[in-house]
Amino acid sequence: MTKYPCTNIHLDKIRENASQMREKCAASGVKLAGVAKGAAGDLKVARAFLEGGIEQLADSRIQNLKKFKEAGLEAEMLLLRLPHPGEAEDVIKYADISLNTELKTLKALSKAAITKNKKHKVIIMVDVGDLREGVMQDDLPDFLVEALELDGIEVLGIGTNVGCYGGVLPTSTNTKVLVDLRDRLETTLNCKLPVISGGNTATSILLERDELPRGINHFRIGEGIIQGTDVTHQRDLMGFNRQNITLTAPIIELKNKPSVPTGEIGHDAFGQKPEFEDKGTRLRAILEVGRQDVRPDGVKPTIEGIEVIGASSDHLLLDVTDSEKELEVGDLITFELGYGAMLSAMTTNYLYRNYIDSESE
Repeated sequence: MTKYPCTNIHLDKIRENASQMREKCAASGVKLAGVAKGAAGDLKVARAFLEGGIEQLADSRIQNLKKFKEAGLEAEMLLLRLPHPGEAEDVIKYADISLNTELKTLKALSKAAITKNKKHKVIIMVDVGDLREGVMQDDLPDFLVEALELDGIEVLGIGTNVGCYGGVLPTSTNTKVLVDLRDRLETTLNCKLPVISGGNTATSILLERDELPRGINHFRIGEGIIQGTDVTHQRDLMGFNRQNITLTAPIIELKNKPSVPTGEIGHDAFGQKPEFEDKGTRLRAILEVGRQDVRPDGVKPTIEGIEVIGASSDHLLLDVTDSEKELEVGDLITFELGYGAMLSAMTTNYLYRNYIDSESE
């Protein structure tokens, strides 16, 4: 019996997306790392990735990679978020590969790897304009000279990230920067950098347009597999199952109320000063879910005519006056989730998880 409020997780559709994304990448010579962080390292979602043929699991949290390892998931583990020196031992223990930009951290990883008699693989991230993580391009040669000399460390190659912070869109031009850098570095430093990790879900659009520069051979994709969307380009991925994680919550109050509060308006519990449009008396529903569970700006009701008007920590407020469906207390409302809303809904401990899998029925 399903408990509410809950996330609805369609494992069968995620598995299909994983298989399709892997095939699309493989057709262009690109190895795919399935990014599980959007599902907060959910084990069943991670297994669906593997069942879809993905052989490399990626997550930004070392705790999730530990969980994958301890659950016996057979995959190469990639740590996405840059590690800090103090967690070097855990990184060596639970991650096969990590993304890096700091020599101090690489030296700590080197020391930990030597102690454990291991060889830890790293991808050096390069900034191509988004201004999140990345060694600046002019500093990269000197950086690599030192990195390549570290024992216990194998520099696989270079990578980049766009879209997540600065909103910079991936193009064949800014992605080819990596290929040109790799070619120059291999010549000048007399080394091999076999991996060029070209990006994330946002970069997959270059595959569809046949604009991916030759030489890019690794992607890190999560959103496109889990939700079939690309928030950076505000698009759905053609041919992929979408909205494979949704949210369902029950109505706990349903009353006609004025659309503007009575009294002097100050700031709400989150420090914002709300503004209200006077629409007269409206039928308002309160749901058993709030900001502690999900980002209210990223939820979209699946029932036409319902408008999200606000949220407190524990309550989501809807204007249901124009709902196409007649509602009553206890009725369930389901929402599609944007990436940020999905991330928060999967991270909270207060939502039940309703797994749906036609293959196991």
